[in-house]
Amino acid sequence: MNPFWSRLRKKPIAVIGLLVVVMHGLCAVAAPWLINHDPYQLLEMPFMPPTHQYWLGTDDIGRDFFSRVLMGGRLCLVVALVSGAMAALGGGLIGLLAAYKGGLWDDVISRVVEMKIAIPSILFVSLFVTGFGQSVVVLTIVIAIIKMMGVIRTARAQGMVLVAQGFVMAARLRGESTAYIVLRELLPNIVDLLSVEFALRTSSALLLVSTLSFLGLGLSPPQPDWGLMVHEGLQSIRSQPWLILVPAACIATLVVGINFATDGLAEVLGLEASRGVAGH
Repeated sequence: MNPFWSRLRKKPIAVIGLLVVVMHGLCAVAAPWLINHDPYQLLEMPFMPPTHQYWLGTDDIGRDFFSRVLMGGRLCLVVALVSGAMAALGGGLIGLLAAYKGGLWDDVISRVVEMKIAIPSILFVSLFVTGFGQSVVVLTIVIAIIKMMGVIRTARAQGMVLVAQGFVMAARLRGESTAYIVLRELLPNIVDLLSVEFALRTSSALLLVSTLSFLGLGLSPPQPDWGLMVHEGLQSIRSQPWLILVPAACIATLVVGINFATDGLAEVLGLEASRGVAGH
């Protein structure tokens, strides 16, 4: 058995988290085949209780809630995964470039990161959405930019250590280009770090997209989204509490599952210190 999986199996919390994430992933992939009704179609009276035909009843305008929960998870995961990947890879490359080039490059990149961190995420998203509109693509890009800032700082710190190593000096003496050194010499040495960063940023991106949708800044109706469902269910919190509890439980279990799996991954890879820095 692979030594990595052998070490991971010894961490029950990480295994539980991984199983929860896999379960959510399978539901998201199989959602089109698991649903019984069109999540956009008006089927019955609003706020119908759960029945054998509508397993979670209907929402505030008569759509099948079970179908919307499954498809909402699919959409949330796509946005979170893509934005997390963009943040990890883009932030890693920019951070390594700042560490390798130093001087003016490092100063400019560091100041831009500090300026962005000083701007509240909600305000940044509001400006972005006002200018470019509310869509899946816009939301994915803006979340990736927000989550990228922490990755840049973490990758830059690790890059500063690597740049002083002999293999980088040897590449410089051979006359290798900046792109070659960053992509072939530095990047492979922080793959483990970026793997943990990807998981961390995906988890926080999932929370952010749900929060933005709840506040009306994320995905817009009629698209199914867990945060939007929580917002729409507020008006019936007393009579139909499952309209809030089910999507909220989906968000909570997925985020906790990712965090548990990430903790285990970081410990197995020996990145506890890096993980702590990356959490900010």
